[in-house]
Amino acid sequence: MKISKIKIENFRLLKSLELDLEKELSLVIGKNNCGKTSLLSILDKFIGSRSGVNVFSLDDFNIDFLKSMINILEAEEYEESSTYLGISLMLFINYDEEDDLSNISKLMLDLDPNHRMIVLKFEYKLIQENLRKMRKDYSEFKDKQNIKNDESENIGSLFLRNNYKRYFQLSKKSIGYNTEASTEIESEYIDLLKEKIQIENVISFKMISAKRNVSNIDSDKTLSILSSNYYKKKEEKDQESEKIQEFKDILSRTDKHLNEVYNNLFEKIIEKVGRFGGIKKGDSIIKIVSTLQHKELLKDNTTVMYDHNGEHSLPENYNGLGYLNLISMIFEIELILSEFRCENKSNEKPANINLLFIEEPEAHTHPQMQYIFIKNIKDILNSASKGEDGEKFTLQTIITTHSCHITAESDFNDIKYFYKTNQNQVIAKNLKDLEKEYEKDGQISNFKFLKQYLILHRAELFFADKAIFIEGDTERLLLPAMMKKIDQENEENPLLSQNISVIEVGAYSHVFEKFIAFIGIKSLIITDIDSAKKKVEIKKSGEEKISNIKCRVTDKGAYTSTNASLKYFINYNNYISSPYYETEVATTTENILSETNEEVDILDFYINLHYNERILLKNPETKKWIPSNDGNLLIIYQTSELNSLNVAYHARSFEDSFFHINKQFILDNKDNFKSLVNIKHFEDKEKDSYFLAESCVDKKPSFAVEILLNSKESSDNKKYCNWDIPGYIKEGLLWLKNN
Repeated sequence: MKISKIKIENFRLLKSLELDLEKELSLVIGKNNCGKTSLLSILDKFIGSRSGVNVFSLDDFNIDFLKSMINILEAEEYEESSTYLGISLMLFINYDEEDDLSNISKLMLDLDPNHRMIVLKFEYKLIQENLRKMRKDYSEFKDKQNIKNDESENIGSLFLRNNYKRYFQLSKKSIGYNTEASTEIESEYIDLLKEKIQIENVISFKMISAKRNVSNIDSDKTLSILSSNYYKKKEEKDQESEKIQEFKDILSRTDKHLNEVYNNLFEKIIEKVGRFGGIKKGDSIIKIVSTLQHKELLKDNTTVMYDHNGEHSLPENYNGLGYLNLISMIFEIELILSEFRCENKSNEKPANINLLFIEEPEAHTHPQMQYIFIKNIKDILNSASKGEDGEKFTLQTIITTHSCHITAESDFNDIKYFYKTNQNQVIAKNLKDLEKEYEKDGQISNFKFLKQYLILHRAELFFADKAIFIEGDTERLLLPAMMKKIDQENEENPLLSQNISVIEVGAYSHVFEKFIAFIGIKSLIITDIDSAKKKVEIKKSGEEKISNIKCRVTDKGAYTSTNASLKYFINYNNYISSPYYETEVATTTENILSETNEEVDILDFYINLHYNERILLKNPETKKWIPSNDGNLLIIYQTSELNSLNVAYHARSFEDSFFHINKQFILDNKDNFKSLVNIKHFEDKEKDSYFLAESCVDKKPSFAVEILLNSKESSDNKKYCNWDIPGYIKEGLLWLKNN
């Protein structure tokens, strides 16, 4: 038996969320403020320690829902419906023939042996009767306020904040489910509150919150208290165990020794007490005796120590916060698992489903410790879910994290990605569904590459707000400086203050296209136009050998060569079918096509594309990338650009473009550019930047470093002031900065 799916409506950011759960562990990841803590909160309020009481605040309602409620209050007429209004949580429980069905039999509405789904629905809702009353009360409330019409927009919010608890009420149901259509049947239900059906034996929910009581101040004894709590659980379960009995026997013998000490220690005060109150000699003897209690002894008189180099023991608060956090989690997990197993309740069995929620286990821990945690937690939970008698109980765990290190070490199929849309709504996606997307298009090898790349290098992408995909070391080294230059020109919304991940992917950015669309991240792809032309050689055998060779963009017969990403994202056929595409560019390209029977790339097509036509959106129906103002991806490459001498030129590569606009910068620092060979060519006006890029650059990474080393600061403290950013890169960074 397991929870296979969770549905949430109208709770904070979770306006309409569907989350699939794995059988053992589900790792929920996502950027800040995307609803991970809200997931924990609603589970706790409906099925956790806070359930059964009215703990919902007005701020728990989704903002759009609150607006709709105010509109209903303000409307002169309102069409009533049978649907509920409020917050809801649905748990979809799958069971099979091997499960013990005694606890869920009262929840079943469908006895078909082929239908094995129970849906529990928890609501904090406004029924129609209460809605009518609320509208009537609001009308009276509004009349009493005597507020001007231009201020009346706030009155609905004020009324709800002060009165919502009078109208909303808790509801718990088991509702019908159509297995064939995979839809809920709201009209068929069992009212759990009315029928007084408890679900504690079906679902037990425990959590370890991110707000753990761990610190390393001198007075902190969190671990000692946890050790006491752990002992209590063990003692209640194993009253007669050898270790427990040995502890009690030692305490009894200690009591006897302490009694003798106390008699001598308190002798004088006892004699003085005997002089008062008219106590006759021998009538009553006052004694102070030792009554050590094993539970209290551990709580108040022990300290967890850690061994320092095998020479000296230090108290727990001397430990780093990361170790304190990790150790306290292990203690808490053991305590929770003990409660799940009902170890101190001999007449009770574990619930059918035991749901453990661990929030942000990475707190205060360094990357290596985060790796260790996620590597071991699955094994720990799996082994701990078995009782000492070997009997296994169902344990499902949800872990939320911001850690790219934990994500990188996790099973890809366990990951659930929370993504917030432009409409401020959270969507949960299964990463294992991404594999299906690649498989459909026969690109399973691309998925394997992506999976390996993300796990080994770039799990940070899951937590970034924006991403820049680059080809090589040169762009990687220079991008921070370029971003700084742009921020200096306009300090509003600085690039270096945004959560941007820079990913080096070589010529394989197209491999990431499904991933970009899947997680909805704003992305910039920086690539090269890669102009080339065909070279024909005659072999000794008389056969023709045709190869591609680099050439200037303006060379006759030039076309784009092997840039797979450029061809993939900006596909001519996708463009001419898009209503957004400019007609005159399409016409130019059609003329080129009509002039040749060869299947060649169309260089003029790329040259003539306007900047706006390279902002792309993936069509959800055709799965093709098309130009759109609402696109979340921009692909940039070299464009024609004027230099300081007002000379227009279209570069082929980054170095080509950089030399065109920064030739004087190189000449001014020519003795410091050791990565450039034949630097005398820069003084030759007949040598264009294409020739310089192809003939003078020895090591590209070294060249990028030397650009930084030779950068200067202006009199007004602006860095990198003596060179310019190639226009196409500046264009892309400005788009990313402002969107």
